[in-house]
Amino acid sequence: MNHPVTVGRLFERLREPLQLEQLGGTYGHDRVVANSDISSPGLALAGFVGRFVSERPQVLGETEMTYLASLGAEERRRHLELFLSFPIPCVFVTKGLEPVEPLLELVVTANVPIFRSSLKTNEFYRRAKPVVEELFAPSTTLHGSLADVYGIGLLFTGKSGIGKSECVLDLVERGHRLVADDTVIARRRGHELLIGRGHEMQRHYMEIRGVGLIDVPAIFGIRSVRQQKRIEVVVQLMEWEEGASVERTGLDESMTSILGVELPSVTVYLNPGKNITVVAEVIAMNHLLRYSGVNAAELFNQRLIGHMQKAADVRRYLAEDDE
Repeated sequence: MNHPVTVGRLFERLREPLQLEQLGGTYGHDRVVANSDISSPGLALAGFVGRFVSERPQVLGETEMTYLASLGAEERRRHLELFLSFPIPCVFVTKGLEPVEPLLELVVTANVPIFRSSLKTNEFYRRAKPVVEELFAPSTTLHGSLADVYGIGLLFTGKSGIGKSECVLDLVERGHRLVADDTVIARRRGHELLIGRGHEMQRHYMEIRGVGLIDVPAIFGIRSVRQQKRIEVVVQLMEWEEGASVERTGLDESMTSILGVELPSVTVYLNPGKNITVVAEVIAMNHLLRYSGVNAAELFNQRLIGHMQKAADVRRYLAEDDE
């Protein structure tokens, strides 16, 4: 389960890209931000709060400030008090504008933190949106190794000691790239995109049993790693067992769900002599072919059905020939 997003956490992530400063002192950082959308208050500043979504961080740009400045002092206070009576997590002021009176006094009293950005309002929204979406994106920690193979993110899973790290290490030696080893932090973006990366403390280190920890970019160069990658195929490594049900044609594609995202899953049984690295490369290339509309299993199946149909037609013709 994701930890709640607080105003303090939001401020830390947005402070540099949005050039933020807090006005009126440091307070209210423990307030919870329950909504990933950032919006302007609109008609709520004019006293109409029937459709006001107060759980969102509110942005006051030049339009809002100009409107508030046009009001009389008593009316302005009344509208601001109504606006701040709702559970607003925080307020942002754009374009480096000075808050109108008595906004600063009222937000401090209501314990609603107010931050100021020097950016124009449109640029503020453009920079804030991807950061806030990432903060609110569902995430989970997976036990496995993630590699970029021909541009396809392969997530290798399996029990400890089965050879996930060794397989990825061999792929790196063949020119592919490591994303994360042993611990993969997966984060969902939108409905169908799953991004994987390594833990900050462990990123791009690998544990090779019998050798210990190795620094992959130090050994293979900086081009042997990448910071994050979309997870596209799950490769499950399993020990070979007699009588195991093994997919032979690829017609019945297996799927697995991670954070509600359905991903193709390939089970690879390990036995002596199997070149798992080449198999992994083929899995990536086959996925690329399927993505481009070429499904080898389906094409072969259609060819086989066509051949059987043609043979049946010949037999039918011969059976009907009475000469």
